[in-house]
Amino acid sequence: MHVPLTPLRCLLRALDLYPGKIGVVEGETRTTYAQFADRCRRIAAGLVANGVAPDDRIGVLSFNSSALLESYYAIPLADAIVMPLNVRLHPTELEVILRHAQPTVLLYENDFSAIVEQLRHAVPDCLFIAINDSTTDLTLASLLQHAPIPMPDLMAIDETAITELFYTSGSTGAPKGVMLSHRTLYLHALSLAASLDHDDGHVLLHTIPLFHANGWGFPQFGTMCGFKHVMLRRFDPPTIFRLIEEERVSYVILVPTMAAALLSCPTRTQHDLSSLKYVILGGAASSPELIAQLEAFLPHTSITVGYGLTETSPVVSTARPKGTNHFADDNQRLRFSASAGWPVIGTDVRVVDSQGCDVPQDNTTVGELVVRGDQVMDGYYRSPKLTREALIEGWLHTGDMAVWSPEKFFRIVDRKKDIIISGGENIASIEVEHALLTHHGVLECVVVAAPDPRWGEIPVAIVVVAANSAITEEQLLETARKHLGKFKLPRRFVIQTEPLPKGGTGKILKGQLRAQFWTTNHSHEKVLTK
Repeated sequence: MHVPLTPLRCLLRALDLYPGKIGVVEGETRTTYAQFADRCRRIAAGLVANGVAPDDRIGVLSFNSSALLESYYAIPLADAIVMPLNVRLHPTELEVILRHAQPTVLLYENDFSAIVEQLRHAVPDCLFIAINDSTTDLTLASLLQHAPIPMPDLMAIDETAITELFYTSGSTGAPKGVMLSHRTLYLHALSLAASLDHDDGHVLLHTIPLFHANGWGFPQFGTMCGFKHVMLRRFDPPTIFRLIEEERVSYVILVPTMAAALLSCPTRTQHDLSSLKYVILGGAASSPELIAQLEAFLPHTSITVGYGLTETSPVVSTARPKGTNHFADDNQRLRFSASAGWPVIGTDVRVVDSQGCDVPQDNTTVGELVVRGDQVMDGYYRSPKLTREALIEGWLHTGDMAVWSPEKFFRIVDRKKDIIISGGENIASIEVEHALLTHHGVLECVVVAAPDPRWGEIPVAIVVVAANSAITEEQLLETARKHLGKFKLPRRFVIQTEPLPKGGTGKILKGQLRAQFWTTNHSHEKVLTK
């Protein structure tokens, strides 16, 4: 029997098995899965009544909220395409995306009312619907007044149709809208269910913005498995600790900068965190030192690093324990735990050279990571050239440089665009960053390339320290020497107390930091001898 695959089956399963269970918590509001499904069906009916047709793009501009979570199901129920938008983008960046996608409807929170008029000019035919603004006639509340749309006939769904669209860039370069089909999303949810430990008693705190990389797949995986979703509007360490204690949260997903912020939060020891069973780290490279600090702080919690991309729905791999693991010591175990690990079920990976041939599986030779699997995108929306460049002979070329082992463990060493080529030598910026982070006084750091007349490029380290810190360049250089060869050492240091700029998920905006050295004269800074 062939039953079409669709993320709507995640909702149907939760409704069938957990109708009376609290499925969503937002502030003081608690919603059962039956109520959640009813709201999704009413929103879908309201969208159709307002002219939404099959394959229309429906933008959603919202912080983490129940409305954003509902959109993952309400919009497919209306046979349309969910398009969550990054709330951290500048209005002009959003305009570029909207012009490219041409959405029929845009749902927006009242936080963004001030920029809505500007966005209206970008898509004059788009219908704007306020999520929580009572001053307009057309609101989410008015959509909810409609009678629920009938549940879909699963056998009539085209599982290859696109149901989600995520944009990975704004005004810089061509917009890239990642197209994810019903089939892709459902199989990704099944892959997580088969690869990660879970039970239906889990309480998931949504720390990762749901507009980012499909919420890391947890809107579908968590619903299918009967999790309780706890919505966190904005990342705030004291609030996270409070919610873990009050809601007995068991699952949290973080990027490394979020984890570091939690570890430095003054209230971190003032709450009962015993319910927390799993912390998943992703979105950027983690260091063994960060894993060790989290394990010490949360001794009864499993700390697992994952790797993925928006183009892969997003999870490709996790550094979960494997029965054939044999570590010589705890340092080796921590190095593995901080790696990308090995592929989740349904996914194949390779590390290849510029000719597409596998590089040696020796944990040393660097190549580009390529991925094949059920969760890989169909392509980039209205961008056939970009699609051809990314999907080559059945493999997604990720742009991430990696090494791999005979056990198929792989470690990301850098983005292809972030590799620093200095005097003909390739330097992985992530490796230099991890070396500097071993200094106890470094709060965060980033290493980027800067132009140099002799070497072409040189590595520059931008290091954030505490306000009263007396760390010197020489001390940082000495720390780096303990871990790196001479040619990899930073040639410039920028020591500051201001936090590094970050995107919507807390990921450091390395491109923005790199650009300043290529557009501004930094000749006054100290350049260390090579």
